[in-house]
Amino acid sequence: MSENGTSGGGAEPIGPALPEYAERVLDVADLIPPGRVMTYGDVAEWLGEGGPRQVGRVMALYGSAAPWWRVVRADGALLPGHELRALDHYREESTPLREAPRNADGHLPRLDMKRARWDGGTGAASAGDEGEEAHI
Repeated sequence: MSENGTSGGGAEPIGPALPEYAERVLDVADLIPPGRVMTYGDVAEWLGEGGPRQVGRVMALYGSAAPWWRVVRADGALLPGHELRALDHYREESTPLREAPRNADGHLPRLDMKRARWDGGTGAASAGDEGEEAHI
């Protein structure tokens, strides 16, 4: 497929082109290593534009093919309506979780943001490790 959304040979576009900002957000989501997460605000800050709501909107509209479970709320709560699917991914990737207290509604764990948060450095280095920043 060519960059303009056509399949070569002058065919009609396959679908509407993905907005540039959405492409950049999804590129960042693809960079987050398994077992690590970035908040919506982290992604916006890393890109140097937009904010948490814009990143959340992109993920809601276009993020189904990206590792959406790695772009999260700052409080570590699992994405409403997708908690069990996300939890399966977190367990498969050994993402650090904090178990819910027994009196918590639904007994769902939260992400352990201190251990799971990724700072955008290369590889899967922890947030406290030094490393070069990857750029898009």
